[in-house]
Amino acid sequence: MRFMLLMIPRVYQPDASPGERAEEGFTPPAEAVARMMKYNEELAKAGALVALDGLHPSSKGTRVRFAHGKAEVTDGPFIETKEVIGGYWIIDVKSKVEALEWARRCPAADGDVIEVRQVFEMPDLPSDVQKAAENPTVQAQVEKRSVA
Repeated sequence: MRFMLLMIPRVYQPDASPGERAEEGFTPPAEAVARMMKYNEELAKAGALVALDGLHPSSKGTRVRFAHGKAEVTDGPFIETKEVIGGYWIIDVKSKVEALEWARRCPAADGDVIEVRQVFEMPDLPSDVQKAAENPTVQAQVEKRSVA
């Protein structure tokens, strides 16, 4: 079972005080990165790690919102947002319980949140949805990128 662990860091949230909020040019402290890399190494050694990445603050992001057949583009930061994702892991484990165990082990800072979400697998979907999702070009590209 694959799960996505979504890191919602306190420093990315709109309600964080100006002195603690991650702004443009923000990089995490080296000590925090070292702790996180040790955690990432544990995930890798356990064979659970599929993918991971950290994300820039929303001040460097852009949103595309769809309404009435049109796409509206808005540059960040996104003040109205309550929670901003700062990074993610995709892990492959035997159960949600195991995914939650990994989330609990993360060396997160006080106020950080990790949301755990299961990834849809083809067998989870009705047969008509599976058929609609069949696309050899997309599947080939995903497989190519996963081994790169």
